[in-house]
Amino acid sequence: MKIRKEIKVGVVFVIATAILIWGLMYLKGLELLKPSRTFYAAYDQVNGLVAANPISIKGLKVGQVKKLYFNPKNPSQIIVELYVLGDYPIAKNSSARIFSSSLLGSPEIEIIPGDSKDMAQSGDTLKSLIEATLGQEVNKQLLPLKTKAENLIGSIDSIAVIVQQVLNKNTRDNLVEAIEHVKQSLENIAHTTHNLDTLMGAERNNLSKIINNVESISSNLKQNNEKITNILSNFSNLSDSLAKARIPYTISQVNKAIGDLDLILLKINKGEGSVGQLLNNEQLYKEVEKAARDLNLLLEDVKANPSKYVKVSVF
Repeated sequence: MKIRKEIKVGVVFVIATAILIWGLMYLKGLELLKPSRTFYAAYDQVNGLVAANPISIKGLKVGQVKKLYFNPKNPSQIIVELYVLGDYPIAKNSSARIFSSSLLGSPEIEIIPGDSKDMAQSGDTLKSLIEATLGQEVNKQLLPLKTKAENLIGSIDSIAVIVQQVLNKNTRDNLVEAIEHVKQSLENIAHTTHNLDTLMGAERNNLSKIINNVESISSNLKQNNEKITNILSNFSNLSDSLAKARIPYTISQVNKAIGDLDLILLKINKGEGSVGQLLNNEQLYKEVEKAARDLNLLLEDVKANPSKYVKVSVF
């Protein structure tokens, strides 16, 4: 009986131990009852990858990282053991890429299947890839901006030095004076605006009358639109008549006549010709006047004594 109890206790212990080991392996993602393979990948850095981080293919979890250690032959490299469950075909030229699934998530490994027809066997080494972390991407994007910012700060420093040199005491005094002048100008503008507002308020009635008059004028123009059209038509006809009247030729003839008249007046002023002699010769003028006076006396005598000059005979 004692032997049988010890055997039972031993069997129960073995079974419990096996269950415990299987449970621990299951919790770690290592299932003893499924086919598994182990692959290797060498990295220069692992970006915080640790054991038990998941391994996925096309987004499906297929295993986990078993362990990490430095390469004994090349201490600058880190060897990562990849524990893969199942029999999913993995080509020899497949790659094991370290990436972060989220902003704050821990790094994972994704096996990117290759196109080779030869399948990788357990113990083979896969190609290694590392996806840049968010910080590295940010640094990569911000590096040009950082360079530009540094150049800009240098330029700002140079500008500040130049401004400091330019804005000496005299320049500052001139700027203060200019600002005072601008202030005075603004006050004058404000005063002028106030006066204009006052004037507009005082002359509001007159402006209203002016606007009414303008409206009345426009109304009259609208009412007399036909007459205005006739007047414009008459002016158009008149302009056509003037255009046909050979005005330039007429003006030329008038200018010629005025020139001839000037020549005649010049000759008269010089005493040339009968009219000139008459106007400029005083003796001739007196004789003509005397002749006119004698002729006038003769006519008066003829009127007074017609029988003296005209004899009428009756047959």
